[in-house]
Amino acid sequence: MLVPLQELLSHARRNDYAVGYFEAWDSYSLEAVAEAAALESSPVILGFGCQMVDRAWLDQGGIDLLGRLGRLVAESCPVPVSLLLNEAQTLEQAERGLRAGFNAIMLDTSTWPRDEAVAAVSRLTKLAHAAGAAVEAELGHLPDATPGGIDAGAASLTDPDEAAAFVEQTGVDCLAVSIGNIHLLTDAEAPVDMELLSRIHERIDVPLVIHGGTGFPLREVRRAISLGVAKFNVGTTLKRAFLDGIPSRADSGRDIVDVHAALGSHKETDILVVGKERMRLRVQQLMRAYGSGGRVDTP
Repeated sequence: MLVPLQELLSHARRNDYAVGYFEAWDSYSLEAVAEAAALESSPVILGFGCQMVDRAWLDQGGIDLLGRLGRLVAESCPVPVSLLLNEAQTLEQAERGLRAGFNAIMLDTSTWPRDEAVAAVSRLTKLAHAAGAAVEAELGHLPDATPGGIDAGAASLTDPDEAAAFVEQTGVDCLAVSIGNIHLLTDAEAPVDMELLSRIHERIDVPLVIHGGTGFPLREVRRAISLGVAKFNVGTTLKRAFLDGIPSRADSGRDIVDVHAALGSHKETDILVVGKERMRLRVQQLMRAYGSGGRVDTP
């Protein structure tokens, strides 16, 4: 069932857990997240991201396609669900996401000049609230992990006072923060600054969000929740789990006897189903780590 993001995050804060946004990219990955949520009786945030997707494809109908697919799955899910368009790269993309049926939008202004970011996010918040949708923003900037290492100089940590002013000026419903977390980090743990998170929490009333959930230390999850984090974003580890689940025979397509059974059949013989199952298991593990499993019936 589709519910407002504010409702999901409010419930999580009241009951001392966090909700996962597990980023999908097609119908198989979206189903993996929805099935995990149903099996775990967990609230969940479904959705798609813009950062890693070709902008031309998104702008030429991709956002509309993803919105319709996501809305269909979200409305048929037996647990509370919000549908997020994550890290829209332009205000136009964010507005298109609202029209496409997403009930939560995140506009990535983390590298924009402050005045431009405040103006764009303020406009988006007004439009979203009028449409019954929520807005997530980000203050501070996360570096990316790459094969060549991590460019620590690209990081910009969230300043607590600036964050408080930004939330007040824009009226956003939740705020993603930079406390040492890192995008795309798979082979190590991010050096998160929990004391900085504590100072941010002291200044801000809205739920806090952690991007870069793949590399966030699981041992710090409970403490992060106690310091205002109500949402974790996870993407990279899910794609890795999906790819690791696809049999090696997919590399030699001509050796597959029945291509129809191997691709798009949604049967056990479908190599994408194998990937989906691996991803579903990973999502379930993270739901348990975030404490969201079994929370659907919590008053």
